[in-house]
Amino acid sequence: MVVTVRFVGSFRSITRKTKFTIKLEGSLTLREVIWNMVKEKPALRRVLIDPELEKPRSNALMLVNGREISVLNGLETMLKEGDEVVFVPVLHGG
Repeated sequence: MVVTVRFVGSFRSITRKTKFTIKLEGSLTLREVIWNMVKEKPALRRVLIDPELEKPRSNALMLVNGREISVLNGLETMLKEGDEVVFVPVLHGG
């Protein structure tokens, strides 16, 4: 299965690409895809994985095929052939 991944904003500086494709075996959840990406590109770990909780951070808006994952099944959203996942950094201020 091939999924397209795009990083927007400051995340793009880590990958140095606007988008890339990843090949996966079988159907996987978004959570599993994030862990696969971190294994393939260790530099992503510091921005995508919370070091204390060892789970994906909430510092990114995540879209699957243009839909925010909260209206889907969150990190348990199943991905399929041809899906596009977009990570947009969320900046908080006060």
